[in-house]
Amino acid sequence: MEKKILYNGGQGEVIEKKSRFIATTYPVKTEEEALKFIGEIKKKYWDARHNCYAFVCGENNELQRFSDDGEPSGTAGKPILEILLKEEVHDALVVVTRYFGGVLLGAGGLVRAYSKSAKAGLDASAVAVKRKGWMVEIITSYQDHGKIKNAIELGEYSLLDTEFSQDVCLKLIVATDKVSELEKLTANLSSGKAEFTLGDACWFVESEGKVVVL
Repeated sequence: MEKKILYNGGQGEVIEKKSRFIATTYPVKTEEEALKFIGEIKKKYWDARHNCYAFVCGENNELQRFSDDGEPSGTAGKPILEILLKEEVHDALVVVTRYFGGVLLGAGGLVRAYSKSAKAGLDASAVAVKRKGWMVEIITSYQDHGKIKNAIELGEYSLLDTEFSQDVCLKLIVATDKVSELEKLTANLSSGKAEFTLGDACWFVESEGKVVVL
């Protein structure tokens, strides 16, 4: 099981007919978090004409909210929301701040501008795949350690730590659909001598070459 989440927020900017659109993204898990950040953006850009937004929260985007903040109905908040849904990004907030440039864009122009801005904000952010997995420990002999570690590095497994004592203990995060595969591989490489222990279930992401447990 996996899904895309907004791991780190960012900011993108679009200029349309002299109007400046600043899209700020932020990871959120609750409506309270989203509203707090929206308030902070409104304080930061207090002189802007509009601060329109949309956010989604929950495993299946159960919570969806948006606001046009004074723009014509359906021209700002909803287009932002539709970009979040189209990009399949979960637990995410996008606030698009508009500084009016003196030229009216019309309903169609506004929809395009807010959609483009939301996409620019997401493109400037760190979007990561959140995956369901398990903490795993493999205790093996020094003799078999190299073969097992090499297989781990070549496969879709995430090695977190290696401890050396009487034996070698490899600590990993393994995606749910890869656990059985790794267990069989470990048994084959060690002729059944390695100890394979399944720990706690977890969610994790891989970002910038690092594995982070959520």
